[in-house]
Order: sequence, then C-alpha cells, then structure tokens
Amino acid sequence: MTLISRTRERAVETLSLDSTDTRNALSAALVHDLASALTDCGEDPGVRAVVLTHTGTTFCAGADLRDPPDPGALVGLLRQIVELPRPVVARITGHVRAGGLGLLAACDIAAAGPAATFAFTEVRIGVAPAVISLPVIPRADPRALARYYLTGERFDPAEALRLGLLTVTGDDVDEALAPLLDGLRRSSPQALAETKRLLTVRVLETFDRDAADLTALSARLFSSGQAREGMTAFLERRDAAWVV
Repeated sequence: MTLISRTRERAVETLSLDSTDTRNALSAALVHDLASALTDCGEDPGVRAVVLTHTGTTFCAGADLRDPPDPGALVGLLRQIVELPRPVVARITGHVRAGGLGLLAACDIAAAGPAATFAFTEVRIGVAPAVISLPVIPRADPRALARYYLTGERFDPAEALRLGLLTVTGDDVDEALAPLLDGLRRSSPQALAETKRLLTVRVLETFDRDAADLTALSARLFSSGQAREGMTAFLERRDAAWVV
C-alpha cells in the first residue's frame, strides 16, 4: 500500500503524505514512495506543477524513530525535489517538525494556513538538523534560524514567513495558493524548468559541497548514546536525562 495519495487537476499533480498513524513521519517506506511519485511527475509531460501536502493534522513529524530512512536516501529525496523539472509547491495546514522542514524548504513555493506550526526539534532528542540543512540554510534568515535550530522552539506561520521558509500564508491556504497555481498553469513548461534551474543554483551548490559531510554527521549522531536517550525519552513521553 502506497503512503502517497495522488490527484490531478488542470495539470497540477497533488501528492499527499498519507500515513496519519505515524503523523506522516519520514520512514524508509514513505521516503521511497514519495521519491517514486516525484519521479513519475518529473517524467510526465501532463504535469505542469506538483503540490506536496498531507492528510491529517500533521504535514510531517520528522524522521520516523522506529523506522528511520537511510540518511543518503533522505538527501536523495530532498535533492530530487530541488532538481525536479517541475515547480514543487508545499501546502501546509498542520504541524511541521524536524525533517518535515527539510521537505518544506526543498520546495520552490510554500504556503501555510493558520493552524500550521513549525519546530526544529532535533536538538531535543540529541541530534542536529544535519541533512535538512542542505535546503534550509540557503533559504532561511541565518540569525533567526540560529534561534530555532538551537532551542527547538515552536513558531507560527507569520514567523516562518519572516524566516523565508514560507512564500505566503492566509486564513484559507487554498485561496492563498490559487493565484500562484494559476500563474504556473499559464507558464511555459520549458520556461518553468529553466527558471527553476536558475533559482536553485545556490541550493544545489550546498548539496554538492556538504551532502557527504552532513550525511556522515547525521549517521554518527543518530547512533550516539545521547540520541538513544533522547529518542527513548521522546517515545516514553518524558524529559531526557540532560534536561535541567
């Protein structure tokens, strides 16, 4: 059973993360299924743009701690979104945590409704936002990002917009997205692909330069004693041993 549901309307393919029992956490299976769906979209001339959204109240809870993806596979997925020859638009109406912010930052356009919340929670389980930094750091305000990376604090759509993680917010996310999707539908497929290539040069430079080091860092941290304690504490709904 696929963890990605798909619909299409006027050349816009909507891919919905559809694993509500895990809060759409990035499991090995979900990363595989999303990568496969994106490949189909990139090869289909009938797809003008892709909307990446979710079922349930959480867009993505970050890595699935019970079935985490290989860090290399997550790097590959994030790069695939950045390199896809179709604009990818994030549509958020719920919570976004940790690795979910990597998916969000990899997208070309991102919109969120008022119920959305965001947090880089990696530091609270003993790891760092390593792999997701590949798309996040080139696109976000560095001073504000330092705060949220280091504290794990939750922030709202207005703050996510200020950080550069969102393109637009609104009381009705679909109403906010309508003129953007209309613009994509009116644009030449060739022009969209080449314009996206221009816009993503710096992000891809970061992948080329840092992906190997950040993948190794992620693997090292996830196998550490502090990460084991942090993940156990999270699953047991208690404070980790280092909380003072």
